Amino acid sequence: MEANMSVRDFYKGRSILLTGGTGFMGKVLVEKLLYSVPDLGNIYILMRPKRGKSVTQRIEDMQRLALFDRLRQERPSALKKIKAIQGDVLFENFSLSNVDIEELSKEVSVFFHFAATLRLEAPLKDNVNMNTSGTVRALNVARRLKNLAIFVHLSTAFCYPDYESLGERMHAPPARPEDVMRIIEWLDDKQLAALTPSLLGGHPNCYTYSKRLAENVVEKAYEDLPVVIARPSIVCPTVTEPVTGWVDNLNGPVGLMLAAGKGVIRTMLCDGSLFAQVIPVDTAINAVIAIGMYEATKKEKSPTIPVYNLNNGHQNPTTWGEVLDIAKYYGRKYPLEWPLWYPNGDITTNRVMHEFYRVLFHLLPAYFIDLLMLLLGQKRFMVRIQDRISQGLEVLQYFTMRPWTFPCPNYDALQTKLNDEEKVIFNMDHRTSDREEYMRKCIEGGRVYCLKEDITKMSRNRAHHNILFLLDCVVKFFFWMLVISYLASWFEPIKVTLSYGAPVVKYLPFVGKTVFGDNQN
Repeated sequence: MEANMSVRDFYKGRSILLTGGTGFMGKVLVEKLLYSVPDLGNIYILMRPKRGKSVTQRIEDMQRLALFDRLRQERPSALKKIKAIQGDVLFENFSLSNVDIEELSKEVSVFFHFAATLRLEAPLKDNVNMNTSGTVRALNVARRLKNLAIFVHLSTAFCYPDYESLGERMHAPPARPEDVMRIIEWLDDKQLAALTPSLLGGHPNCYTYSKRLAENVVEKAYEDLPVVIARPSIVCPTVTEPVTGWVDNLNGPVGLMLAAGKGVIRTMLCDGSLFAQVIPVDTAINAVIAIGMYEATKKEKSPTIPVYNLNNGHQNPTTWGEVLDIAKYYGRKYPLEWPLWYPNGDITTNRVMHEFYRVLFHLLPAYFIDLLMLLLGQKRFMVRIQDRISQGLEVLQYFTMRPWTFPCPNYDALQTKLNDEEKVIFNMDHRTSDREEYMRKCIEGGRVYCLKEDITKMSRNRAHHNILFLLDCVVKFFFWMLVISYLASWFEPIKVTLSYGAPVVKYLPFVGKTVFGDNQN
């Protein structure tokens, strides 16, 4: 790195090309660069029209998000530096013309490749086409940028699940990426579905598999391109910037906590003693920005491609059990609007018990609600929702039932390479942060930014919450009376035990008749 080079000095006057700029991390990157690097050039965001809106309309919608409030208020002119480019990573050259790429080549010197499908349950073709083939297309465009200083590829820390320790190094891919990319072109969906399990091997889903293949593609490009790989762990809401708790989706822990707070999720396979390997999105973006500067200004090229594990789980260790305890405490103290049921679910490592609870608390209520909808002539929806929840939980539970170790000396060293002022501006150290306060802000952020709830109506929420609590107690009481009644009809010792409580038991529904017969008087 050049003497006295700083992050802001490096990005001064530089223009950026960004794929995935409308995603969770992409939007935070755009806001942070525009706010913290006043002399930045333009940010060209590759976009496609969506849901009847042009790329210009989508950019305007994005700028109206709460994420961009401080920019609108303090530096509104910076928003003019966001330039939408209509294109798509699913097509060669992003479906851009040679003239378009030539114009970009004159100005762009930093390329952030964030575009990816994050649907863990998506089929192999979708994941490979976007995550692996999309990366090949991005690298091909990067080769045509004459002034390229750095290409930052955003991967995932979970792309090597067959290794106990996932260090900042490369491992061999499970198959040659070019072979897999050809397979998805040749085979139809039915054939691919049959072949997928044998291809995945130790991978839990097509997402981690396709991202691992993409890393191999980027590694090969290191021979002729200035590339670097950044691997974030589980990305969570913002911890400080531009506002604590900002989030735009219900993926990951926040979605689970909110679904539990709504009473939709009542059971989950999770080892509460395991540490949560997470990183706030603004911290991850600070690291990505610093990585781009550092790797672009190194005097000597590393013999192997540089890799960074972006993770704060080791700085302020928190177990999944502690995360869920904090979430339940605040979820009950500040209840969500109109929950389906009282939020009193729990986690377990016992698969039999989990399946029992899933049938009892997820499926049966869903079928009951849909039956009511059918009788009322309304559209049924609850079983479909529970099916989607079950699919999502099945994917996520893989990550919460085994320990993950992410050694990250490269990431930890980043903070030491910044000057004192930029250690604050691009902070990556959370060893002294208040994790309980952060978790509370995460829940509030999900409530406000994703569920669009009005926090001023908390008294109404509490009243509804209290009613559901009483209803939950009543239902549980009658349920266990039914269970005891059934057991008493089969096991004599239970009848004898219950008979000692005759003054009370004989008046209980179901049980009294079973234990004492018809002549209870």
